[in-house]
Amino acid sequence: MHHRKPRTGSTPRTAIGLGIAATTTAVMAAATAPTQAAAGSRLSRDVAIAVDGAYSHADRTHVRQFDESLTVHEYGPSIVVTANNRATAVSAGCSLDRPCRSVALSYQIVTTAGRGARLINATNLSRSVNEHCPACETFSAAYQFVVATPRRFTLSRDARDELAGINREVDALKTSGWSISRIGRAADELARRVKSVLDREAARAPRATGSDPLADFAPTVTMHRYVR
Repeated sequence: MHHRKPRTGSTPRTAIGLGIAATTTAVMAAATAPTQAAAGSRLSRDVAIAVDGAYSHADRTHVRQFDESLTVHEYGPSIVVTANNRATAVSAGCSLDRPCRSVALSYQIVTTAGRGARLINATNLSRSVNEHCPACETFSAAYQFVVATPRRFTLSRDARDELAGINREVDALKTSGWSISRIGRAADELARRVKSVLDREAARAPRATGSDPLADFAPTVTMHRYVR
């Protein structure tokens, strides 16, 4: 995973990290860009990779840091799908008089379909580190949502609008002034709302036709949560 350079909470996000990024075609350059917030590519008709993350690093120069990401990858029928989502928050070298605060939140949504939909290789991790920073506050949370359907479907416009609204609420947490515990509760609640949107979408997804026994399953939405 390629991390972005540390930045202050008031720095505008790049276009790729804002709102919804649907990856339905091959975008090989995205997987190698060193400052990319999210990388998604379809390597072939049957193989797809999604890599997303948030990285926050606070120190004496940048005392309060906050990074967030919410990205959607819609792949359709695939045989092999790999999804990697990570949130990393680091506080380093701040003093007792001026402690650091570092927060990283990453939400990844991956949809796939067909006989390989439930065989996705999914990794979801978060990491919080205080380096010589005893009074610092450090919090990271990674949320990964895997939608598996027997036949191809795409998210509705209403779902995309709701997810975009949730993303704006995630972004607003950086200027909320809330405590770390309250931010954690809000992050969990926003994840719950993402899951609710995806559950509703999966319920309307096309069902199996019976022509392919390996694709004869009910649509599912699996959420992975890792908070540190």
